[in-house]
Amino acid sequence: MRLRNVKNANDFINTSPYIIKDYESYKGKYKKMFNNNNEIHLEIGMGKGDFIIEKAKKNPQINFIGIEKFDSVIVRALQKLDRIGEIIPNLKLIRMDAKEIEKVFFKEIDTIYLNFSDPWPKNRHANRRLTSTEFLKRYDSIFKNNKRIEMKTDNRKLFEFSIISFIDYNYKIEDISLDLYSDNLEDNVETEYEKKFHEKGFTIYKITVKK
Repeated sequence: MRLRNVKNANDFINTSPYIIKDYESYKGKYKKMFNNNNEIHLEIGMGKGDFIIEKAKKNPQINFIGIEKFDSVIVRALQKLDRIGEIIPNLKLIRMDAKEIEKVFFKEIDTIYLNFSDPWPKNRHANRRLTSTEFLKRYDSIFKNNKRIEMKTDNRKLFEFSIISFIDYNYKIEDISLDLYSDNLEDNVETEYEKKFHEKGFTIYKITVKK
């Protein structure tokens, strides 16, 4: 995707201290990169970064990595980080496709966040959904020990599909909300899509599963 309307976009990406360029060389070694033994949480499809930036700021005892496929999106997150004016040491970003995730991580992720992922509504594209069995299998090799996934979406059909997919893959439901903003919002961190959809009156669904 083109870097639209972002002045010096390539400079942001190429010089940012947050971007991991040779990410495959860190496979299995991300604790060394962060220089600590803290948990590592991964957001797949981080968008413009609202969620993962805020999570990293609120939880300095956890390391966060966000991955995003498109340069034109990840550069928006880098602009936000640049405006903060100080480095968030427990945050790193990778420009990559989630399909390559097994090449990048190995037995080191504690929690995965899936926020407002593409629902891929056509049945023939079901395997592209980030909660499909295809992707759940990929996640197996990147989790450190216990497996934990948090998911939020405004798409009811994707939510229903995901519940079935998780259960069929032997995940147990830790928490579930059929209307997040009518339930307890304690510790909820919004994404940019979440803010927009909630303001429009859309129902936000959330599920946390573990294995």
